[in-house]
Amino acid sequence: MADILRALVLGIVQGLTEFLPVSSSGHLELTKWLFNDTSLAQDSMLMTVTLHAATALATIVVFRRDVAEILADLFKFGWNGGTKFALLIIVSMVPAAIVGVMFDAVLTTLFDRQIVLVALMLVVTGLLLFLADRAKRTEKSVDWKDAVLIGIAQAIAILPGISRSGATISTSVLLGIDREKSARFSFLMVVPLILGKMAKDVLDGDFTATSSAVELSVGFVAAFLTGIAACVWMIKLVKKAELKYFAYYCFTVALIVLVIKSLAA
Repeated sequence: MADILRALVLGIVQGLTEFLPVSSSGHLELTKWLFNDTSLAQDSMLMTVTLHAATALATIVVFRRDVAEILADLFKFGWNGGTKFALLIIVSMVPAAIVGVMFDAVLTTLFDRQIVLVALMLVVTGLLLFLADRAKRTEKSVDWKDAVLIGIAQAIAILPGISRSGATISTSVLLGIDREKSARFSFLMVVPLILGKMAKDVLDGDFTATSSAVELSVGFVAAFLTGIAACVWMIKLVKKAELKYFAYYCFTVALIVLVIKSLAA
């Protein structure tokens, strides 16, 4: 029963923090720390991949009309809005894909109860959110240079504690891109990256099945449902320029973690 509860909590945490700008990877590490999970990073990789699959599916559900339009344009086999958007997504994926392939072993060690690192990176996330809220409103769309820069932000956000959505949306807004378009691009650009990472993990056999089918199912459903709710909410918050409240949250969590760690030392 305890394992199922743990899977439920992890699912809810993943579903909320994948879309809300507070770092899903950082919060998963903090949750494991609170549960005193001493397993190696690769031992819990199957659950992590399952939870990310759930949030990828949640993204597709929320943006189903956009996805349908993009696919329809692609099958016209010509240059159009959907083709350009798909290529922009591909361009934005390149930096994170390079980092993921070249530094995979190093990244794995960062997801092994590096709680102080998580706290420090949450502070960085909070600062980015403050800057984004102060940016001027525009109606600009993503161009090729923007896609590269947003992709670099996504690559940096591989670090636990740096929010992927927070980094990519903040970067987009600071580049002068319309807030709603920033959120749309940020959420859609991660779907192929997650699916690619899942395929790589499955082919490489980098994880072991330490979680039961029931635990994986509970985690998946929890992450999927909370992910849909969080995604819809986040789009509204970005449009209203209310990201600073998440900055306060990031600063608070980071401070609490650092205090606890210092007292326990």
